[in-house]
Amino acid sequence: MLSVAVGAAFPTFSQTAAQGEPQLRETVVTATRGEQPIGDVIADVTIIDRQTIERAGPVGLADLLARVPGFQITRNGGIGTTTSVFVRGGESRHTPVMIDGVRVESQTTSGGASWSTIPLSQIERIEIVRGPSSAVYGSDAVAGMIQIFTRKGQGPFAPSVTIGYGTYNTSRTELAASGIAGAFDYSFGVTQETSNGFNARPVAGQNPDPDGYKSMSANTKVGFQINRDHRLEANILQSRMDSQYDQGLTRDYRRISDVQTIGAQWMGQWTPEYSTRLSLTQGTDATEEALNGSTPLIAFDKTRIRTFLIQNDYKIGGHLFTALYESRQDNFKLGGSTAVPAGQGAVNRDRSLDSLAIGYGWSGGRNTLQLNMRHDKDSEFGGKTTGSAGYAFAMTPAWKVSAGAGTSFRVPTLYQRFSIYGPGNLVPESGRNVEASLKFAEGTAAFGVTAYRNRLTNLLTFVNGLGPCPNGQITVLPAANRSCYANTSQALYEGLTFTAAETVGGVHIYGSLDLQNPRNLVTKRALQRRSNRFATIGADTRVGNWTFASDILSVSDRRESDTSPIILNGYTLVNFSATTSLSREWKLLAKLDNLTDKVYQTATGYASPRRTLYVAVTWAPQ
Repeated sequence: MLSVAVGAAFPTFSQTAAQGEPQLRETVVTATRGEQPIGDVIADVTIIDRQTIERAGPVGLADLLARVPGFQITRNGGIGTTTSVFVRGGESRHTPVMIDGVRVESQTTSGGASWSTIPLSQIERIEIVRGPSSAVYGSDAVAGMIQIFTRKGQGPFAPSVTIGYGTYNTSRTELAASGIAGAFDYSFGVTQETSNGFNARPVAGQNPDPDGYKSMSANTKVGFQINRDHRLEANILQSRMDSQYDQGLTRDYRRISDVQTIGAQWMGQWTPEYSTRLSLTQGTDATEEALNGSTPLIAFDKTRIRTFLIQNDYKIGGHLFTALYESRQDNFKLGGSTAVPAGQGAVNRDRSLDSLAIGYGWSGGRNTLQLNMRHDKDSEFGGKTTGSAGYAFAMTPAWKVSAGAGTSFRVPTLYQRFSIYGPGNLVPESGRNVEASLKFAEGTAAFGVTAYRNRLTNLLTFVNGLGPCPNGQITVLPAANRSCYANTSQALYEGLTFTAAETVGGVHIYGSLDLQNPRNLVTKRALQRRSNRFATIGADTRVGNWTFASDILSVSDRRESDTSPIILNGYTLVNFSATTSLSREWKLLAKLDNLTDKVYQTATGYASPRRTLYVAVTWAPQ
């Protein structure tokens, strides 16, 4: 279960965070790429804290996000399988992910983050921005932005050990330690997780055996405080997910996914008003696919993104000026026995992106203003300029209204451009978004509503019958099946998000409701696997030494695709958790997911977990 409150006790600023779900912190980094007081943030932001992550247990990042307003997920089976995350109805590739400032994504078929490989156990905090952020982050940030922060050393040496076991023979062991030694602070963590899984493909012609997974992740973050005004920091994260999937009656296939992030940064505070940050990062996403124990590999791909960033912030009074230069180098490799049929189609390509961005924020009295502009020069597509503007006005101490507009874009992946399915005439997808919100917060009561409309042109799709493609379409396929990527579609993502929370008699009650209509403007039909309605309602309370929490997630019907007659039925899931301190050094977590044992699918032909129980104990000496 995830004790995630939706739309909670936010003060008089544009937030949808709450106790249990995303917990509000004093500052936010992701909205403008610079530290801001939470009250000065106009963007629609949610923060998920460490306490919520710890309650999640052995689930994926996507499972945690599924309880956040505006988010939906789909997955081809259990943890470790292909996963998509839709923010405000946008494509999964339209929400980039950064881990400690390092961008991680794949330049394969549709692009985007490897959601199933990012380890929750190493995460301290997640900041989420809903709405386009290309004016701050450049390509890809069409529907939103997610930034993950791993643990940072604080206080004296603090080790911890967590051991858990649950349904499907799922086991998890986590070791961690952190602290401060003089001018150094450090944090280390290692997690191993295995599961027998369940039959993810309960259809004729597929192996009926369980499809399990095993994962290993490790993270190290070290900081050195040179003096009061200057700091060095380095971090590395490595995560490997080895999962099974079916491709026939008797054969088991394996997908091995690796995500690695490496980063180093220096932060200098020259004067009370002026600061500089310089960072060098590398994010790697690699995947191998093979029959169990077989060689050669069926397919492999590797994406490497190297980034240099220098950012300057100048703050005077209520004014904040930001200027940055960012240089990004992408490399993509593709190969394997079936990925390169008859020797065709191997890919080894590079791309560069150089960017300049400026930002201005002002907060004074009842008014808050945020302006951003960015120019990206892509080695493949030339220059692209994006901008955004937001304004908020506090009508009373309890009521606040805000509005914003912004443009966005996403360049095609290197696979879409240079694989055997890639034509040479693709252009970037482009978006235009407007939104407005009304927020109320007084005492323990909170309410919010946000309306948005994001229109995308030149939407990339995979179209049958267009081949052979200029880059070498597989000629052994029938002509009707020769497919290519093309800018054939337009999409409209529009909707309303309602959030509310109240505390009654020591019980915190929260909920969110999303009414959306993401659709393909060419086919006039709903986009693939996206519901028009989904909601979360939950409650948490403390009784003695126990904390109890429960939530209900409800999702309406969805189409399998905008060209398919298949309808995926809606579903409702009930989840429950209980935590307690057994002693000063020992904690217990028990969680029950899918309490009613609901049978449901988020993708046609793929099962989802049934009722699952997980129990974990943590030893953390103080």
